[in-house]
Amino acid sequence: MNNTMRRVVIGTAAVSMALSVAACGKAGDKSSSDSSSSSSSGSKTIGLLLPDSVTARYEKFDHPLFESKVKELCPDCKVQYANAAGDAAKQAQQVSTMITQGVKVLVISAQDSAAIKSSIQTAVNKGIKVVAYDRLAQGPVSAYVSFDNEKVGELQGQALLTSLGSKATKKSKIVMINGDDADPNAGQFKAGAHKALDGKVDIAYEQSGLWKDTVAAQKMSAAITQLGAKNIAGVYSANDGMAGGIANTLKGAKISGIPLTGQDAELAGIQRLVAGTQSSTVYKAFKPEADAAAQLAVNLLEGKDIKTLANQTLTSGSGDKVPSQLLVPVSVTKANIKDTVIKDGLYKVSDICTADFAKACKAAGLQ
Repeated sequence: MNNTMRRVVIGTAAVSMALSVAACGKAGDKSSSDSSSSSSSGSKTIGLLLPDSVTARYEKFDHPLFESKVKELCPDCKVQYANAAGDAAKQAQQVSTMITQGVKVLVISAQDSAAIKSSIQTAVNKGIKVVAYDRLAQGPVSAYVSFDNEKVGELQGQALLTSLGSKATKKSKIVMINGDDADPNAGQFKAGAHKALDGKVDIAYEQSGLWKDTVAAQKMSAAITQLGAKNIAGVYSANDGMAGGIANTLKGAKISGIPLTGQDAELAGIQRLVAGTQSSTVYKAFKPEADAAAQLAVNLLEGKDIKTLANQTLTSGSGDKVPSQLLVPVSVTKANIKDTVIKDGLYKVSDICTADFAKACKAAGLQ
């Protein structure tokens, strides 16, 4: 073989080897890239972000009920879950993490409806659909599911008036402990309650309890100091968690026999109804709400229509028009525990009527 031919052969072999190595490298790169791309483009992951762990409903009901319904509707779907533990900055980071993980739909119950806006915008910019759950978050959300929150407040206010009976006069001093102002629901509960109470009683003390029993207890103590224990006719508490702290403060001040409202039909709240230390709560059936959110999320994931589900339109704090599905809340007192939370299977009689409440349960006709 002459020198010219030898150089051609060697050159051809070198090119061939280089192409082979490059091809192998590309094949390896392609495999890794395709795996990531395929995982991202074919992902059937739905993210669920809940706001706190102090409100009993979220961990005990909303999370498992939502996940169960998603699996029923979409067996090959995955639910990625995170709880903000009452921290808006933490929830923003959780959204960022889920975006990185390639979720296709985010279901968010915002810890702070305004603060979450930029995170929602970032998600939507990445092609992710967002469902606002229980609380109407700001930003370009695709759908919202909750209860008629102003109606919740009206039910609470009306239940307080009913419990007051003939004592519901314009001179009757009422203490009002509202929820966290960062939660848009709190404002709607408050508006509904005022609609029922204004002009019928004297709301002599009104503060935010931040959805915390300890804060609500402190506010109640301040109200007692300001108004005098004997001058308080009743207490509006925006939820059961805060009602627990308020009930303890009332007991410590030796105040009994006055109405105290709540909301969420938490087990402890239902037990206080039985014991007579809380007069009412509002039952927002967790399963229908979680099921509705799951159906909306799966429909959005699969590109299906949601108009028949979210057939109302609400305007969020950011001015966005949001297709919404609103469910109907129910007022609960000692008289209808059997026909609401027990009938629906939320609690069994044995859950409510533990040893500490056995006597009260018997008197209430639950045993």
